[in-house]
Amino acid sequence: MCAIHVKNLKKYFGETRAVDGISFEIKEGEIFGYLGPNGAGKTTTIRCMMDFLRPDEGMIEILGLDAQTQSARLKQEIGFLSEEDNLYQDWTGQEHINLIKRIRGGKTCESELITKLDFDPNKKVKTLSSGNKQKLGLILALMHQPKVLILDEPTKGLDPLLQHTVHEILQTEVKERNTSIFMSSHNLSEVEKTCDRVCVLKAGKVVAIESISNIKKKKLYTIYIYFDGEIPERKKLATLGVEIIKELSNGLVLSVRGEIKPVLAKLSKLNLKDLEITHASLEEVFMEFYK
Repeated sequence: MCAIHVKNLKKYFGETRAVDGISFEIKEGEIFGYLGPNGAGKTTTIRCMMDFLRPDEGMIEILGLDAQTQSARLKQEIGFLSEEDNLYQDWTGQEHINLIKRIRGGKTCESELITKLDFDPNKKVKTLSSGNKQKLGLILALMHQPKVLILDEPTKGLDPLLQHTVHEILQTEVKERNTSIFMSSHNLSEVEKTCDRVCVLKAGKVVAIESISNIKKKKLYTIYIYFDGEIPERKKLATLGVEIIKELSNGLVLSVRGEIKPVLAKLSKLNLKDLEITHASLEEVFMEFYK
């Protein structure tokens, strides 16, 4: 079953096309990464999904319900973490937790989350660091074990150990409760470790929707070449089908897309001293989508 279905979503602010015809589906039990630079349309999409903004066009269904006309009912099934700090500064973490418990009712698991995230619920929000505020936001989003999680930058402000803990918590939600997770993130290592698929945005449009396994298989290489003597002119190298991404004192760093054997055959005819080939990093692969 499809947990989230967004079709031809559009949201404009004057002449700014914040979201311009976005479509995607998220399966039950899937962790779906939502990637893009600042201004790509990530937060606008999330606000439309949560009915904080009304789309100009398009359709959003979550758990088979319309995200606008059945918004109140859906909010009982969604755990939401905003990128912004929407906490009451003079309240303690426990007071926030108690409020959510009164509003939503039902079984909660805040004690387990407090322990896992090493959070002190008795301190007032105004005394908390940004990382501890993030912990509280995560606890409030997760404590009712919702069917759908919508998370905007879930590990922002957390140290690497706590980031790992959050990733484990999300994986547990999927394995034990078949939770569907929509996760906006700038952290590519987080996406690689956590997500099943990703949607890449650029200027309000979907550039690609790919599984993490397929992205890793893309034929994108980085070649370090060192010359015995002078470096050939750029014009000569341009005929090899490579992109020069950096100049070294005695060599070059090249980017190669596609089959690498024809490039190596041509490079072998140059006055090479040494050569090293690596698969491009996940970050470099994603940057290809933004060009």
